[in-house]
Amino acid sequence: MVTKVRAVQYGCGPIGCNVVRFASQRPDIELVGAIDIDKNLAGRDLGEVAGLDKKLGVVISDEANAVLSQTKPDVVFLTTASFLKVIYPQLEKCVTAGVNVVSTCEELSYPYRKAPQLSVEIDRIAKANNVTVLATGINPGFLMDAWPLVMTGVCQQVKRVKVVRVQDASPRRGPFQKKIGAGRTLEEFEKLVAAGTLKHVGLPESIAMIASGLGWELDEITESIEPVIAKAHVKTDLVTVEP
Repeated sequence: MVTKVRAVQYGCGPIGCNVVRFASQRPDIELVGAIDIDKNLAGRDLGEVAGLDKKLGVVISDEANAVLSQTKPDVVFLTTASFLKVIYPQLEKCVTAGVNVVSTCEELSYPYRKAPQLSVEIDRIAKANNVTVLATGINPGFLMDAWPLVMTGVCQQVKRVKVVRVQDASPRRGPFQKKIGAGRTLEEFEKLVAAGTLKHVGLPESIAMIASGLGWELDEITESIEPVIAKAHVKTDLVTVEP
């Protein structure tokens, strides 16, 4: 007999819906609750919102504390934001309710360098409530950090690590295209970069994770962001870009 893990989905946007679709296929996971602050989603069935061909009998609620206390889950899938300071209040609610957390928050993947005090606090409350907090994903979490560390495991000496990732963002979800500045003019792009609102979240975390795994002490981590200018007509579901 399969022992089922009781799970709550926290964040029912594009990433959260993908998690729901995969989790619903697992015989060892039972989705028992769903949370989202979007008033347009509250009261709707999670299966319907996630695009499944069936209802799950799980109603999305905007009352996190109520869902956690009523469903008493084993784990929360936290997929609401990329920034640690944004998700921390949500994370704290889950942890203090005695629930394990698995999150897609990029900055949570290796928070110790950028947010040392918050890292200590998360560690403290997790231990106090006897639960675990895990941040995982493709990037950060695997492609540009865990995988290079695995590959260097066979090396006697590592002097340099170079990781290159190239992706086509055109079929990606709308919020992602917006986050990277697709369709913006060069002037708009530069203003958003200067304001710190346009960037790929997680690169410093991946670098710090690799360095920690290799036992390297880094003097600093620097980041640069340059736009890719369209050389031909580009059209996505979200934007149309002329050369």
